[in-house]
Formats: sequence, structure tokens, C-alpha cells
Amino acid sequence: MKDPCLTPFRQDLTAQDSFTLTFELVPSRGGRSTSFDRALDFARKAAADGRIQAVSITENAGGHPALSPEVMGLEIRKTGLEVIIHLSCKDKNRNQLESLLFAWDRHQLNNLLVITGDYPQQGYRGHAKPVFDLDSVQTLNLISRLNCEEGQDRRNPAMKNVQPTSFCKGVAVSPFKTSEAELLMQYGKLHRKINAGAQFIITQVGYDARKFHELIQYMKQHELNLPLLGNVFIPSPRVAQLMIDGTIPGIIIPPILRDQWLMELKKPDRGRRDALSRGAGLLAILKGLGYAGAHIGGPGIKFEELDFILTEAERMSTQWQERLTDFKSWPDDAFFYYEKDPDSELNTPQPSPRTSGSAMKSFQFADWFHRVFFSPKGTLYNPTRRVALYLDDSSWANTVATLEHLIKLPLFGCRNCGDCTLAELGYRCPQQGCAKYLLNGPCGGSRDGWCEVYPGKKKCFYLTVYDQFVRTGKGTEITKGFIPPRDWSLNKTSSWLNFFANRDHHNNLK
Repeated sequence: MKDPCLTPFRQDLTAQDSFTLTFELVPSRGGRSTSFDRALDFARKAAADGRIQAVSITENAGGHPALSPEVMGLEIRKTGLEVIIHLSCKDKNRNQLESLLFAWDRHQLNNLLVITGDYPQQGYRGHAKPVFDLDSVQTLNLISRLNCEEGQDRRNPAMKNVQPTSFCKGVAVSPFKTSEAELLMQYGKLHRKINAGAQFIITQVGYDARKFHELIQYMKQHELNLPLLGNVFIPSPRVAQLMIDGTIPGIIIPPILRDQWLMELKKPDRGRRDALSRGAGLLAILKGLGYAGAHIGGPGIKFEELDFILTEAERMSTQWQERLTDFKSWPDDAFFYYEKDPDSELNTPQPSPRTSGSAMKSFQFADWFHRVFFSPKGTLYNPTRRVALYLDDSSWANTVATLEHLIKLPLFGCRNCGDCTLAELGYRCPQQGCAKYLLNGPCGGSRDGWCEVYPGKKKCFYLTVYDQFVRTGKGTEITKGFIPPRDWSLNKTSSWLNFFANRDHHNNLK
């Protein structure tokens, strides 16, 4: 049977001995700008050149409103280039996501990069309300169901008579994290994304060869056999300064690289030639390391500059190891998944030591309570279930909801969602602790452990979740499981009663 997701782009990715090149375009605000015309001209030249297999089009990059990506995508497809549409979760609920997917499938915009998305920034009369109804893992699960990859569920009225879609689904991952918790939660979420149906992977922005090597080595060791594209980002002088200042979510410029960039910015061309040469060197290294391709981007890149990058990278391809010294900026005291190889200065196959500890008493009590009352093997599970079902069908249901909230509010910061996920997340509440309400792992926006939304004020929620997993000896569980999206019809009801009545997310796992 023919794979319905085998788009021309995916055929390029999966072809033997291919090195797939994509280029990222960022729509501007407004649909009649000169930048739109420049993007179309760039696409025409890239299509005629033939070395770029696809362009990706961002969706409200940086959390700022911009032209919807499918508008540019439809026009670029006329040039003959394949298009990858970014699909973010930040400002659409699940109904809108599904509606967009139907429209994009209709227009044959079938290559997607599914991302959480940057936190919304200021727009019309203030900051926009963040949505994040689904996270990227849940969105992948939705698309897989629309593709019928998990078998169309005819018992579900919402899926009845829905024609299968044919999306090829890409995801992002960042090995460029400084702490053990941040890095391993990134890799844990990667496993979940692949289990949910991801078909290719693009790295986040970074400039360290050992980190790029770490990711591809991790994927090979864990038999994650998907095409991997490395990110080659060439910043403009303005964006370079923003990256140095740490104002772009998830991007870390280590001190060695920062000092180098600051010197380059003082040159007459403000370091443009250096940035282009660096991009060519990184492109050659990615090919040498065995990546399936590269994802090139950067504001204001002209086609002539792209031609320089591609030509220089080809020239360097046979001596790519010589360029490794230009990409050794990651701090030695940062966490690497593998031990360092002193000969190649990349990585050995030996994993680095992990932290360990003992569970905190608050966790121990919460875990004991859950195992006794809510685990089917718990000693009080059956009597608790009988009482809960009796109360659920009585006038006491609202009283139980109020009592539950009063107990859990001081202990966990409970938001009274009615669909509790504490047991799956180390007895930490994502509705209270995560600015994006994510249930299946962190976004890529943290920097040095700080939350993207509250830098310097609040640590990433998933650092505390990782800490709980490690303290209880369950570190491997960060790669497992899937938590369905929150059911908003249960808001401000008792999650205890909903659990025993099979109304919460546990029932959606079946």
C-alpha cells in the first residue's frame, strides 16, 4: 500500500545518500509588503537553482502576529518548491487546529513542522491571551488520527465520515541545554513526539559541534530512526545582538561565542562575511556527522549569500573535521549526555553520570495516598470507588469538589481543573506551574533553566518534574506515556469523582 504521507519532500528525506536542504522564511506583518515580494523572488531563484528541496514558513514567529503561513505557502508552491508549514499551538484551540488541518490538506500543504510556539507577545491593545489548548505531542496525536495512522475510530462520532488526511509531520528538539534536567526532558519529549507520529526532526538553533554530535548519537543508540536535520542559522547583526542579550527564547550564546560575535560586529560589514562562513562550516560538519540534511535560516539572507554558503560548504565537505575547532563554544561545565572523546573532541558512547537523591516527604505522602486510594491494586481502591460513585450521583458532588480543592490548593496550587495529572508529573500541577500548561514535556524556550515567560524569576516547571522522577528512581519514565489534553467540560468539578466515573483523561487513553 502506498504511504499517504510520502510527500515529495519526505521522499527526498528518506532517499539513500541524500542530504536534504530546507530554508526558513519568516512572513512579515501584512500581506502586501516588499518583504513578501522578496520572499517570492527568493523562492523562484531557489527553485531554479535546485539545491533547496523545500522552504519552511513560520507562524507568528516570536509570538508576534504576522501573515498566515499558508498564504505564502500557496504562492511559493507555484514555483515548484515544496513547502513546510509551521503549526504552533499557542493561539488556537483544538477545534481551530483541526479546521486548519482540513483546509491545508485540501490545498495540499501536507508538510508540517509541529511546534509548541513562542508565548504570545504584545499585539492589538495589549498582550494576547495564550491558548495552548493542545501541546505539540497532543497535536501530533490528533494529526496521526486524522491520517488514520492509528486506525480510524468509527466508534467516535467526531471521526465518522471524516476522509483521511495525508500530512508529513516534523518536530523540533534542542540539545542545546546547559543542565541535566533541561536536556533529558528535551530527549524525553522527543521520544513522546516520535511515539505520537513524528516523521522527521529539525534541531533548534545552536553552534556547538559536540552538541550536534550528541543528538545524532543519542538517536542512533536509542534506535530513533527518523531523518534529522541540523539547524544552520545565520543571524543579522540586529538578531545577533538579541541572541547575545538572551532575549530570544531557548537560544544560548556561550561566553566564548559571544565575545567572538561582539568583535565581529565591530567590523565594517558588521560580521556578515564571518556569519556566512560560519554557516558554511556548520553545514559541512552536519553532513560529515551523518545528518540527513540541514535547515538553513536567518533574516534578510539574499539568494547570492545562500549560494555562497552552499558552495563553500561543498568545498569544505571533505575536510569537515578541520572546522570542528570553530564550533567548540559550549561551556565545559554544562551537561553533556555523553562523556567527551579527547581525540575527536566529540563524544564517546559512554553516558555521563546522572544525579541521584531521595524522594521528599511531601512526594512520599502524595505517592502513598495515590497508591492506596487511586491505584486499582490499592488496599482502599474498591471501597473508595464505591463511595465516589455514590457521591457522584448525589447532591454532594459539588461539596466533594469544594473539599478536594481546599485540600489540594495549599499542597499543589490546585487550579480546580477537574482532570488531575499530578500522579503523572511528580505531583506537580502543570495548570499552576507551567506558563503554557504543557502536559507532555517542556517547550524549547527555557534558557539556563529559566522559564521562557518569566526569565530570571521562575524556573522551568519541568525541571521540578525531572527532579521528582530522579529522586524516586523513575528517571527512565520521562520518555514514556502520553497524557491526553485537558477536558474543559470538567472544569471546577471533582477530579476524584471524575476519575472513578471514567470521565477524565485516563478514559481517553483507552
